[in-house]
This record gives sequence, C-alpha cells and structure tokens, in this order.
Amino acid sequence: MRSPLIPLLAAALLATAAAASAQTTAPPPAPYQKVSELVDLPEFIPGVGVLFVDPATLPAGPFLAYDREGSLVSTVYMIPLAALEDQQAFSGLDVGDAPVDHVDLYFNAGHPGVAEPHYHVVLWHIPPARAAELGR
Repeated sequence: MRSPLIPLLAAALLATAAAASAQTTAPPPAPYQKVSELVDLPEFIPGVGVLFVDPATLPAGPFLAYDREGSLVSTVYMIPLAALEDQQAFSGLDVGDAPVDHVDLYFNAGHPGVAEPHYHVVLWHIPPARAAELGR
C-alpha cells in the first residue's frame, strides 16, 4: 500500500519553487495574522517560534514561523490525518520567502487552531543547529 505521506512531502518540497507571498521579517503582509491573536496559544512557541497564518488557508496553512528577532525560520503546513487518509491533494501551497535548508515531518494530536490529529510538514529556512535554539 502506498503511503499518502510521500506525495505530501514531495508536494511540500515542490512548493519551494512557488511564488513567495511572505516577507523574511515579521510581521508578514496581510492577510497573515498572528496565530496567538486568533487562538489560545502563546505568542512564542518553543521549538517553533512566533506563528502567522492567513485564516482563509486553515487548516493547512502555510503558517509562517519567526524567531524572537522577527526573522523567518520556517514555513509550516498542518495537514489533517483524515485528509491524508482520504488521499486529499494539497497543491500550490505558498512558502516563506527564503531558501529551504531542510524538512521535518511529524505527527501532532491536535492543539488550539487545528484541533484534529494532523501532521506538521516544516520547511526550515535555517540550519538544524539554529532551529534547535528555538526550543529555548
């Protein structure tokens, strides 16, 4: 049986070639809004940063993550498990306006804003050592 995660990851990597719609410094342009002002989450999420999203793109996003200094660190997609199981396509997703250094993919059981179980597809615009510093 073919895993639905492989096409999703491939689509996320191809998204790096898509036209960028965000800035490399916070805040990104409208219609992006700070996630902590939309749902009950802290402004800075350890390991992630400060998130912004266009509410019209929920639940997938992209969510643009910035460090404490306001520099873009990653583009995050939150893809519901049910959508993967239904083999739903996510095409033409925007990506932050910076080169992609590496990609992480991991499960999340749900949180405010995206309550259903989902996968985070994280396109990191910074090296792993710098990404690890976001945990502080």
